[in-house]
Amino acid sequence: MEQKALEIESQETEKEKIGNKWCVEAKKVWHIAGPAILNAVSLFSLEFVTVAFAGRLGDLELAAVSEVHNVIAGFVYGVMLGMASALATLCGQAVGAGQFNMLGVYLQRSWIITGVTSLLLTPVFVFTSPILKLLRQDKDISHLAGKYAIWIIPQMFAYALNFPMQKFLQSQSKVWFMATISMGGLAIHVLLNWILVVKGGHGLFGAAIAGNISWWFLDIAQLIYIISGYFPEAWTGFSCLAFKSLTKFVKLSLASAVMVCLELWYFTAVILMVGGLKNATVAVDAITICLGLQLWTLTVAFGFTSSTSICHLLVVNLPSLRFLWHCSVRVSNELGAGNPKAAKFTISVNVLSSAVIGLIFSATILATRKEFPRLFTNEQHVIKETSKLGYILAAIIFLNGIQPVLLGVAVGAGWQLQVALISIGCYYGFGLPLAALLGYKFKFGVEGILSAMLAGSLLQTLFQFLIIARTSWHKQALQAEERVRTWGGEVENQSTS
Repeated sequence: MEQKALEIESQETEKEKIGNKWCVEAKKVWHIAGPAILNAVSLFSLEFVTVAFAGRLGDLELAAVSEVHNVIAGFVYGVMLGMASALATLCGQAVGAGQFNMLGVYLQRSWIITGVTSLLLTPVFVFTSPILKLLRQDKDISHLAGKYAIWIIPQMFAYALNFPMQKFLQSQSKVWFMATISMGGLAIHVLLNWILVVKGGHGLFGAAIAGNISWWFLDIAQLIYIISGYFPEAWTGFSCLAFKSLTKFVKLSLASAVMVCLELWYFTAVILMVGGLKNATVAVDAITICLGLQLWTLTVAFGFTSSTSICHLLVVNLPSLRFLWHCSVRVSNELGAGNPKAAKFTISVNVLSSAVIGLIFSATILATRKEFPRLFTNEQHVIKETSKLGYILAAIIFLNGIQPVLLGVAVGAGWQLQVALISIGCYYGFGLPLAALLGYKFKFGVEGILSAMLAGSLLQTLFQFLIIARTSWHKQALQAEERVRTWGGEVENQSTS
């Protein structure tokens, strides 16, 4: 009896240790993911708010704004974000090599690259109407979308400044500042839309002006913060060095852009397919509301990506484990310290936490299936069509709670090629052809297209689970230690090799 009592006590103690371990790890995760989530959600909500106010103007206005943001601006957004993402790699290497003065130079180079990219992409906005007509979109939607696209050109140039500054601030661990500024920008955006669209009656022109002002507020606030002396080592003023090695910088930027665009353009393709259906205005409105909610919840999951990415730019000093690059924060720390079991544990905590949030979002969608469309439109036929998609949307949102975490682990571990091939195969090789069959051939319309999108996401998630399950984390820890040992030399040489 005494032996049995000791065994029970031992089991209870072990459970208590595991529970405490989970609580400690969860706190560490949320310390990183919390501000990242606030920043991501606030930035995405700028577009979310614009769509909501446009929906109050009418079916055509909602469809036009949706086409612009999801097709034209979505295309440009993907390119610009991808071009700026190279800065994450370069800033990580500069910090790891102790060359903090290079951060400001890299930021300026990125501004040059994204600025030129903006100029090259301006015709896409100018010729939005004929482009959409060429893609066989509804003529009325294309005409109004063309006008709106020209009005929001200043936002594209705001992207050129904003995305590099985001990477610069992330490398300095200023995530709370970013979250605060983005929430302030969102509050201003809501107020401006209410004044210009609702009270002023300026329609889509008012919505465009509100978006332009809000994005440039974010840029100006971040720029003032960067150049005001808060980064004495990282920002030493404007430098002619910014114009050197631009060719190599462009090559790295293009590689990053391809990775980002593969993900973002999938949603663009879905919108285009729906735009070719009969009664396109209602179909586009319905899919836009669903994808808007889906992408909004996706930004929450991307907050966990920042705390799970096993970034290949490990800058952890063994054995002291100091945090230097937030994209590799938790898992990379454990790998760098030679703790593969701890790395696996933090992945499980992140996946479970994100899955629980995804489940809550999915349950909310199901519970408000007939009500959530009213946030965007008063048109009963649009509300009815959107409500039909509630079950499929809930399933997609649940998967989106898990996918970014798995993607962050995979990409951070240096599996970019595998991830790209999986995305191409699941999305473009399987999801979109299936969407064409269900939507057009079998006449399931928007429900068939969204179901195919769900199937593509499910297949990608399964492949990601399979890759992670077969990973030797002991080997990953050894590779992390090797990277730290072998890193040296000038940042310029490493970043371009």
